[in-house]
Amino acid sequence: MRFVLGLALLAVVQAATADDKPLQQADRVVIEKGRRTLTLFAGERQLAAFQVALGREPFGRKLCQGDNRTPEGLYRVSGRKENSRFHRALRLSYPSERDLDRAREAGCEPGGDIMIHGLKEDWAFLGKRHRRIDWTKGCIAVTNEEIERIWAMVPDGVEVEIRP
Repeated sequence: MRFVLGLALLAVVQAATADDKPLQQADRVVIEKGRRTLTLFAGERQLAAFQVALGREPFGRKLCQGDNRTPEGLYRVSGRKENSRFHRALRLSYPSERDLDRAREAGCEPGGDIMIHGLKEDWAFLGKRHRRIDWTKGCIAVTNEEIERIWAMVPDGVEVEIRP
């Protein structure tokens, strides 16, 4: 009887500490606009993948402020907004020099404040249903639970590749 109780106690302790393990850190984020996915990698190993909503005009690269497109190219996580209007947000280093040049050639401003973020608190009830339409002004949106996980796994400075 003591042996069985000991095994049960060991199982409870292991289960309680399993959730306390730190999440593995990603060193790269890949967003594929056509598939509406955001994937976290450590080296070549996939750590996690999430479905996303994009800007209201999801096709083509962002050119001008207000075009509602999600950019394409290589960026970095350049900061965090813990108390964002959209739960939490990871700021991307958009616009790049190439983005600035393209906008100048088009005679417009490139915009900014492109982020990976959760949902507004009063939209949180939507959960995964928010992805049924592309609704952002150019950002990449996930659920609040998903941004919490991404927030914990993606340190500042990590490369973010946004593909068509």
